[in-house]
Amino acid sequence: MAETATGTPVIDALSLVPKSDVGQSARDFKTDQEVRWCPGCGDYAVLAAVQGFMPSLGLARENIVFVSGIGCSSRFPYYMNTYGMHSIHGRAPAIATGLAASRRDLSVWVVTGDGDALSIGGNHLIHALRRNVNLKILLFNNRIYGLTKGQYSPTSELGKITKSTPMGSLDTPFNPISLALGAEASFVARTIDSDRKHLTEVLRQAAAHPGTALVEIYQNCNIFNDGAFELLKDKTQAQEAVIRLEHGRPIRFGAQGEKGVVRCGQTGDLKIVDVTPENESRILVHDAHNPSPTTAFALSRLADPHTLHHTPIGVLRSVDRPVYDTEMAGQLDTAVERNGKGDLAALLAGGDTWTVAG
Repeated sequence: MAETATGTPVIDALSLVPKSDVGQSARDFKTDQEVRWCPGCGDYAVLAAVQGFMPSLGLARENIVFVSGIGCSSRFPYYMNTYGMHSIHGRAPAIATGLAASRRDLSVWVVTGDGDALSIGGNHLIHALRRNVNLKILLFNNRIYGLTKGQYSPTSELGKITKSTPMGSLDTPFNPISLALGAEASFVARTIDSDRKHLTEVLRQAAAHPGTALVEIYQNCNIFNDGAFELLKDKTQAQEAVIRLEHGRPIRFGAQGEKGVVRCGQTGDLKIVDVTPENESRILVHDAHNPSPTTAFALSRLADPHTLHHTPIGVLRSVDRPVYDTEMAGQLDTAVERNGKGDLAALLAGGDTWTVAG
């Protein structure tokens, strides 16, 4: 178990949040607001999964908060019967950081999209991840700007033809999982909007994780980017395209598990092979708790950036690191023990102030 700089052990993320004293169902987490997404949008599936999952946490609804930025996904707080805030473009992680750090009795969730989180909000996202603030970030990735009607986004594939790139995008897309791992995120996972069982299990693990948990959710925009993840959703094709990661299990996929992931001897990179008796012992066993992010990063690079063939889903990394808000609370307690409670007026009139002549 990890410890803070002050020696305090890292604890389950939900242990400080008051529990509900009454049984709850998905209905209790639904509001009276009309859900206003386009018919067929993948956001409906995610909303239903989250509403159905929340009662299993056993938390009082008044101790759960959803903070969103700007975009289609950011309407989420209106539809969750908890506290919530529809904030400003890209700044949801910053607002949620302040809330989580000052109110450790809350379960704080951020809902954002690929445009909101990775364009104007990119800086806020990476700093929340590196700090390891106790909040859960659901990043809806549909590889397009939906709210503003179909411009290319930071995750749109190279050559993507959109209203803002009529001759094809020239930008190399972000890989949100690789980005999160590079920012030292302690929990990184990917799931798919239409796979409710998988989505719910990933949410369960994210909720219990101490620190920042980033969950990328592939979400279909049936108006401006329909079928972007069809390869991963079609049952026949998905057997060859999707790599389901389970901690402690060999990384194999295909209809009969005939494909596997091995490490190249010379470069250390990962590659896909046909499993044979000769190479079966070399098949990589997934270790989500490996302190080093190296293998998780290599796994995040397996997917073809254009077709998404060989896309890993599941928890890529889940490790203990000191949690920012716990660390901060420890420093404040130490300061009070040494100096007593602070005096704001004395601080404002302290030695680093001066009077400017009129």
